[in-house]
Amino acid sequence: MLKIFLVEDEFVIREGIKNNIDWKANGYEFCGEASDGELAFPIIQKTKPDIVITDIRMPFMDGLELSRLIKKELPLTEIIILSGYEEFEYAKEAIKIGVSQYLCKPISGEELLKEINLLADKIKEKRKEQEIKEKYIREVEENFMEEKRNFFQYLVTGTKSISELLEIAKKIHIDLSSIWYSIILLKMQSMTHAHDEYSGSMVKVEQKLKELDESDHFMAFDRNLEGKALLVKADTVEELTRIQNDYIRKMKDLLGDYFHVRYFAGIGMPVNRLSELPASFESASHAFAHRYLTRESGIWNYQDIEQKKHQIDDFNIGSVNAKELDRNKLRDFLKFGDKNEVIYFVEEYINDLGNNAMKSNMFRQYLVMDTYFCVVDFVVDLQFSKDEIEVFSADSEILQNNENSMKYMERIISKALELREKSASNRYGDIVDEVMKYIEEHYAQEDLSLNILASHVNFSPNHLSMVLSQQTGQTFIKYLTDFRMNKAKELLRCTGKRSSEIGLEVGYKDPHYFSFLFKKTQGMTPTQYRGLKSAEGEG
Repeated sequence: MLKIFLVEDEFVIREGIKNNIDWKANGYEFCGEASDGELAFPIIQKTKPDIVITDIRMPFMDGLELSRLIKKELPLTEIIILSGYEEFEYAKEAIKIGVSQYLCKPISGEELLKEINLLADKIKEKRKEQEIKEKYIREVEENFMEEKRNFFQYLVTGTKSISELLEIAKKIHIDLSSIWYSIILLKMQSMTHAHDEYSGSMVKVEQKLKELDESDHFMAFDRNLEGKALLVKADTVEELTRIQNDYIRKMKDLLGDYFHVRYFAGIGMPVNRLSELPASFESASHAFAHRYLTRESGIWNYQDIEQKKHQIDDFNIGSVNAKELDRNKLRDFLKFGDKNEVIYFVEEYINDLGNNAMKSNMFRQYLVMDTYFCVVDFVVDLQFSKDEIEVFSADSEILQNNENSMKYMERIISKALELREKSASNRYGDIVDEVMKYIEEHYAQEDLSLNILASHVNFSPNHLSMVLSQQTGQTFIKYLTDFRMNKAKELLRCTGKRSSEIGLEVGYKDPHYFSFLFKKTQGMTPTQYRGLKSAEGEG
């Protein structure tokens, strides 16, 4: 229901307009009135009407000045000016401001309603076009996000040549041109919700962070549960450092109001070749892995990690801080860590003990055994047998040197994460079934979105997106679109309903958008598809 606001200084005329039209019966809400522009504007700001009807000559603030303010503050609000003056200059100024209609008084209620209805049709058409545009943008954006995720993997793994990278970048409209680059890895975590649980505040935080990325110096890549990555670009190392520091400062300021949100960031080394980005990513990952060793928000630079590596500590078993051997750090990684981070985690876990701590055979044996028993406990809690984990033997080659001990720790932790994923896959099957059921029951709901589904199953949108991709091999948008198109094809084959009716039944109010999407996904229009299937049936 569109909202109408009236501004008229003459009481009799104002009352006549207000009372001589049955607003509700005609599909409108009369949301307010005022005797001049000065009184009207603050109320209009609050009520946000769709249409403002205003006299042009009024005390304190006339209709033209009010129209200027409205168009500046509420550009989508349409304005009808009523005037007893037919001077061309008034009309010309009204057009310049963006007034929709300029009507001369006196005007009957019937005539005014006719003009309002014409304007309302235009508003509804505009809104419909905007909805279609926004929906298309959302779908394109989701597909683009998937392409960007894949592209980021190419960038940081070195699996594509420079020419291939540039070709893909051009295709998805990514500008890689720069002199210096670095990688920042970033993750937010709610202290009041589980990592996979839906949180409205986390959705808001992530949206606000996206606004910080809108710069020529940044390129953001979504990494699902791992958070996100930023490719930072600059002309000099100094500029690169300044840009990174400025971003971190703004991020801290933004998150200052969200006391329940922890943040972690790993800043990689600067490089001046695209082919060296894997090195920047590796150093950022190394720094980023430090988040498993603390329960506080933190930002770690690759330089901090390098400095720690080269510290010369004389080992003294009595000087080892018991807190650094806290099993909770390892347990947290087993619960939430990523397989790609195992190497970095193990290095940081050991580095925190002192660079030379592993020189002691006794201490090395203790650490390896402790890791083994912690991993076994974790695996058993997942309902797997401890036999799934490589057996530790004190007289094996495991303890011969640091390298062997670390590789053993990496192997058994990686195995535990594989079992965790296997267990999660089984558990997520029920979640995916619930999502599928919800889509089947609500696919005709036009505004059905990933956020709505996430809220329904109490999952974070990012987590649900990852689970759906893993379990179905498709993004949410692709799955929903395919589901709707299959329903549409069934209706085209089995009923005589018009294409517009079928589009509405499968979740598309606008018939043009439905036809466009059908042709895009099926390679033909709904009419062509029906004709083809009819011909096949006759044949």
